[in-house]
Amino acid sequence: MATPDAAAASPRLVVLASGRGSNLQALLDAIAEGRLPARVVGVLGDRPKAPALARAHAAGIPALALRPRDFASRDAFDAALFAEVVALQPDFIVCAGYMRLLGATVLAPWAGRIVNIHPSLLPAFKGLDTHARAIAAGVVEHGASVHFVTADLDGGPVIAQARVAVQPDDDAATLAARVLEVEYPLLVATLGLLVSGRLALRGGVVLLDRRVIDTPLQLAANHLAA
Repeated sequence: MATPDAAAASPRLVVLASGRGSNLQALLDAIAEGRLPARVVGVLGDRPKAPALARAHAAGIPALALRPRDFASRDAFDAALFAEVVALQPDFIVCAGYMRLLGATVLAPWAGRIVNIHPSLLPAFKGLDTHARAIAAGVVEHGASVHFVTADLDGGPVIAQARVAVQPDDDAATLAARVLEVEYPLLVATLGLLVSGRLALRGGVVLLDRRVIDTPLQLAANHLAA
């Protein structure tokens, strides 16, 4: 476990979340156990009653939700949200179940410093209902992806993926549960590379240790490999 001085010097994360916050909890657990050298300095979202905010409050982390309906436009909401982000002075932003598109204007200053976890093997099944769509499509393999965020829906450069087999008797719920199990180590491992300075985004290309990765890193035994 990190000392207070080491924790204070760790890279600062702001998490954007709209839902239950299970990926947020995975990050908090990894930080507490010394597996992720970072600290979450704030949790922001768009749903005041989201369990993710309650998780943050329980952990003593500042948490706030802004309601989109209180703003005249999506751009106005994004500007207000990112004013709160900037006030927290993060080094990186993590979208962990954040269910709104972000505009190019607010994203521009954070290029290469904001990532999202999505429950599919991108570029397949962008958007919602990924597990039901995967089953309907008859794929034999599904999973999760972490990617750099751009203004395109789930369209930013993919950094890393974790794969699971689709079983013949799967429904959307059973497949979702199995994917969720790999989401947690995938997100933690990817953030470990990001906060250590090993990952970068240059000209829309992902670099690991200053070398271009042509295909996403793959999770195996909770570690990422090319």
